[in-house]
Amino acid sequence: MRILLLSTNVPYPPNSGFRLRVYNLLYRIAKEHDVWLVTFIPEYEKLTDLDHLYSICREVIVVPSYNQGALENPWKAMRYFIRGAPPDLRAYESKELVDKILALISRVEFDIIQIEDSHMSIYLDYLPKSLRSRAILTFHDVNFHKHERLSRVEPKRARRMRLWLHGRLMRRWEPRQAQRFGRCIAMSHSDEALLLNVNPSLKITVLPNGVDTQSYTPLPFPDKTFRLLFVGTMGYRPNIDAVTYFCRDIYPKIKMEDPNIEFWIVGRDPSPEVTGLEGGGIHVTGQVEDLIPYYRDSVICVIPLRAGGGTRLKILEAMALGRPVVTTTVGCEGLAVKNGEHLFIADTPELFAGRVLTLLKDKQKWLQITRQARALAVNSYDWDMIAQGHMQLYKEITGQKRA
Repeated sequence: MRILLLSTNVPYPPNSGFRLRVYNLLYRIAKEHDVWLVTFIPEYEKLTDLDHLYSICREVIVVPSYNQGALENPWKAMRYFIRGAPPDLRAYESKELVDKILALISRVEFDIIQIEDSHMSIYLDYLPKSLRSRAILTFHDVNFHKHERLSRVEPKRARRMRLWLHGRLMRRWEPRQAQRFGRCIAMSHSDEALLLNVNPSLKITVLPNGVDTQSYTPLPFPDKTFRLLFVGTMGYRPNIDAVTYFCRDIYPKIKMEDPNIEFWIVGRDPSPEVTGLEGGGIHVTGQVEDLIPYYRDSVICVIPLRAGGGTRLKILEAMALGRPVVTTTVGCEGLAVKNGEHLFIADTPELFAGRVLTLLKDKQKWLQITRQARALAVNSYDWDMIAQGHMQLYKEITGQKRA
């Protein structure tokens, strides 16, 4: 098949949740089908990072993206607002990208158009009507739900109001826009239910996030480490809130019981709020070349998310690598995990600290949870299995029969 993939950003190197999913599926699908990738690329991104993608795709077409401030071009923002569309969509609008898509469609007869993220769905308008029934929209998370949650935990009033307004506008626009696609992909059944609740006519297939369980193998038990680990893109608002909440409300309770404990925040683009947390046993690394040494030197992965959506690749990575997870209900939302069997779930600072201390003191419980979590990752969340689900979906949409 010939597949056109539209992405908000270059999926390589796979150093964020979005990129991990897009890259791992692209890599596997491109072994069996021809894939053309059209994507934005930030001004600061190195074009040499594209070499690997050139080797697996038929073509890679990039268009520069430019950051737009909230108050930039207010008249254009107002036009979006009057139409009932979120003004933030203007950041994804590009005439150059439209021209590249139209030129590509004029010379290649595509079987599938796959658009990653609802913000990019505005490009459906430029596709021929004959292609729209074979267009797929991937919801990496449900944006209206994510922004509404963020507005409830955001401490700054102006930002809180902007998040709330964006969430309300997306709640009306996002499900209506999704209805125009032949099929939607959700990360979990909980995300599917959110979307169907506001638009029951959507055609949704659930294809969860995954992990490479052949590359990510269990690490040995860490006998002499006192590190708690959080991994994620640290310019992403839900992650900023998670580590701020942990350092303020949970970490001091753990530190009081075990003074040797350290907390390591590992991930690219740390915001000033994150770098300001450093000190007193808290370490902020920024981007690192390899995450494995940080997992190896940690004893527990803490994921105290209070906002966001989709499913958490950071949990699946920890499970595959044999590191126990303590998280929140929001953090493990959409994953087929059981509290106390595959990880610990705690929604208050006191309970969260207590679960961490339990794992620190009880080696048998630590080993039991890591074994059960690893088995779940292998049996339910391996990327090879999820990629096969994607390719089966392509066959259904194009009317081909299973081989």
